[in-house]
Amino acid sequence: MWPDTRLCELLGIEHPIIQAPMAGTTTPAMVAAVSNAGGLGSHGCATLSPDKLAEDIEALAGATNRSVNLNFFCHAPQDISEDHHAALLDAMRPHYDAAGATLPEGMPTPTFLPFGAAQLDCLLERPPAVVSFHFGLPEDAAIAALKDKGCKILCSATTVAEARWLVARGVDAVIAQGWESGGHRGLFLELENDAQVGLFSLLPQVVDAVDVPVVAAGGIADGRGIAAAFALGAAGVQIGTAFITAEETTRKPYHPEAVEAGTDESTRVTRAGSGRPARAHRTPWIDAMAEVDAAPFPLMYHYSRPLLEADGPAHQFSLYGQSAALAPGGSAAARLESLIAKAKAAFNG
Repeated sequence: MWPDTRLCELLGIEHPIIQAPMAGTTTPAMVAAVSNAGGLGSHGCATLSPDKLAEDIEALAGATNRSVNLNFFCHAPQDISEDHHAALLDAMRPHYDAAGATLPEGMPTPTFLPFGAAQLDCLLERPPAVVSFHFGLPEDAAIAALKDKGCKILCSATTVAEARWLVARGVDAVIAQGWESGGHRGLFLELENDAQVGLFSLLPQVVDAVDVPVVAAGGIADGRGIAAAFALGAAGVQIGTAFITAEETTRKPYHPEAVEAGTDESTRVTRAGSGRPARAHRTPWIDAMAEVDAAPFPLMYHYSRPLLEADGPAHQFSLYGQSAALAPGGSAAARLESLIAKAKAAFNG
């Protein structure tokens, strides 16, 4: 039924639908369910310790013998000055008070690091079929080592220039991430100048610019969106929001309620939670933080986490996209089956 089978052939999957790797939300059970149903299950591993990563790789090996994708961040660590630290505490103090939260103590330190030697060693010991990256790529030697083990490499691009940069460094497929996408923006070439290109403008231009399969991501949550992406040249789609409340996910407080009540205008792109642009559920805190200079990623979590752990939904940081209202329900496998059936109907007119 699929008009383009290049992604299926490349990744060894039946259906060219990638369940997005949502760090902190995906679980081995969810990833295996999607892969066992014929799609590509993806595990967000960016915040996992090496020991937890090894544990989850072992769990995946016991739950599926099909292709899975392990995803990592490639951000450049940054520091924060004491003056910036003090200014952030002052700006956020009213929100701590409103939430009944305690101001964080001390200067921030990263709660997780970018992809490095420890993660690479885990992957080389038990290579997955697919390894994907966000915020650019690791060093060339790491990419070469993964490819030597048979791993296919994917990475997100938010502009044509980023897509070309990725292909020049050996990726096997590009994920064209439109502005509509939930979660963190994958920009990496111009961190302070997000071009904010929508998917249906970005996608055909990336398809024309590169010679590898292109995966469409951003705002796709039903069969109509899948069919439209293929009409614009995509070889597959990556979908996050339509899976984010599946039964197998990690259930974050107030997150399912926010997603399930989501509308086309209930999110905004913000740096308030993590320090990098991310599309998230709007709250008074996020709206108020629009004019505040956030700490660099991921140091901003030092300042936002007390709010995320507070009782009540007013200060939550729920990451999802603009098409939550279109998402199917049920288990991860049931959602994939619904997407496939509705895509088939859309293809058939």
